[in-house]
Amino acid sequence: MDYMTLKEAGEKWGVTPRWINYYCSAGRIPGAVKMGTVWLIPKSAQKPVDGRTKQGKEKKHE
Repeated sequence: MDYMTLKEAGEKWGVTPRWINYYCSAGRIPGAVKMGTVWLIPKSAQKPVDGRTKQGKEKKHE
């Protein structure tokens, strides 16, 4: 299996490596493994859904 680093995943998904580190630590990226101090993310992994919303920006369904 091919892996990518936090930096490569961040560039691919348009987020900072710090967010990728958080996703890995929280178990939100299936197949991510930690080797020493480095997270390895499968190249086939999909970006986790960001569940954050801004107050007042939520869409109202009527």
